[in-house]
Amino acid sequence: MPGPKLDPVESDAELPSSVDVVIIGGGIAGVCTALELVDRGKTVAICEKGQVGAEQSSRNWGWVRLTHRDPREMPLMVESVRLWKGMNERIDDETGYRQCGVTYTVATDAALAAEHNALDELHQYQIPARILNREEALAAFPGLSLEIKGALHNPHDGRAEPQMAAPAIARAVQARGGTVHQNCAVRTVETANGRVSGVITEKGPIKCSAVLVAGGVWSRLFLGNMGIYLPQLRTKNTVMRTDPVPDGPETTLKYRDFAMRRRLDGGYNIASAEPSRYQLTPDSFRLFKAFLPTLKNEWRNVSLGLGPAFFEALRTPRRWTSKDVTPFEKTRVLDPEPESTMIDKVLDGVKSGYAPFKDAKVAQRWAGYIDVLPDVIPVISATEGVKNGLPGLFVATGFSGHGFGLGTGAGLLAADLITGRSPCVDPTPFRLHRFTDGSKISAMQVLARH
Repeated sequence: MPGPKLDPVESDAELPSSVDVVIIGGGIAGVCTALELVDRGKTVAICEKGQVGAEQSSRNWGWVRLTHRDPREMPLMVESVRLWKGMNERIDDETGYRQCGVTYTVATDAALAAEHNALDELHQYQIPARILNREEALAAFPGLSLEIKGALHNPHDGRAEPQMAAPAIARAVQARGGTVHQNCAVRTVETANGRVSGVITEKGPIKCSAVLVAGGVWSRLFLGNMGIYLPQLRTKNTVMRTDPVPDGPETTLKYRDFAMRRRLDGGYNIASAEPSRYQLTPDSFRLFKAFLPTLKNEWRNVSLGLGPAFFEALRTPRRWTSKDVTPFEKTRVLDPEPESTMIDKVLDGVKSGYAPFKDAKVAQRWAGYIDVLPDVIPVISATEGVKNGLPGLFVATGFSGHGFGLGTGAGLLAADLITGRSPCVDPTPFRLHRFTDGSKISAMQVLARH
């Protein structure tokens, strides 16, 4: 099942013999880190096992939101929105970013009361969100006939185009002297004198003094080969896009059963607001204890199943050398089958409740894997402080479905850590060793899924 069509990035013809930093992974966090580094005068090579942005960085909903964020993420998300606002001008290219606003409708009085808590959090950051009554909320969406009690509207929330953003930023890295190498998996990290000295890729070695692992759902496997513990699982999400819809809303809409946002091409991305069925893997059992705090909050929202993912994981090697063909070379792009029946049912609900969409046609469906950590916030961190961690080895992963919007800020923070600059926000919540230093691990009571 082919995934969403990405804007093209042309790989550089030659692998550099030496750079300051190698980025493992060409998703949004990886390319944004690379952009920050090259703008600081560092030499950078992005090594992507498949195509830039081809996994979850192009398969997500495309939301850039401040609302319903974990408080630990909020300072970084504020930075992220600041960077998104200037990104098109900065790279002289189109990421699709628009600050269109998002309206979060609610169907019960209890849910409306809960939105007041979200409003208080936003107001702490001087974000002019407000609560709308039913009439105000419906007035913003002519033709909407859903049964709602009201809504929270945040005009500072926005959207960007996942199929455009990471490729556009990668091309900007190249224009500034960085290099991009697609279909070029990093096999191992080399060391000298107890610190990072380079990498071995399937196409040859690159000397460097720093490496960032930004491999999405692959990060646990890569770090595990080095003996570094990362408690990461993955879950699948399905999205569809429609053909252009005349008279559709500019503002993004969230309802109890679905979420939708306008695309630059005039169509809409539509997704279910309910969690997808989670396929158990061997890591589900290995990491059960680590994820128990999340399950205590979210067990009612988890739908478990046993399918091909379990047996695929059993067949996947967990150890290899620089001379071996790695799992990253055997699977260039994860392209799971979308849950078509489920997402078509969601579209039927949109059509029945929102008049402008009554004749909407499906242009494409796709699915992607979201990388999840036990506390549902990312790791953006050095690896020193954990067993087998190395000076010069950094990680940016585990964005738990929040990573597209956070990508610009994550790149800034990762670049700060790599270069030793004073970090843009307090990096403590994102440290890797929080999972092994005895810290209490807890997720938000209500998890956001945008």
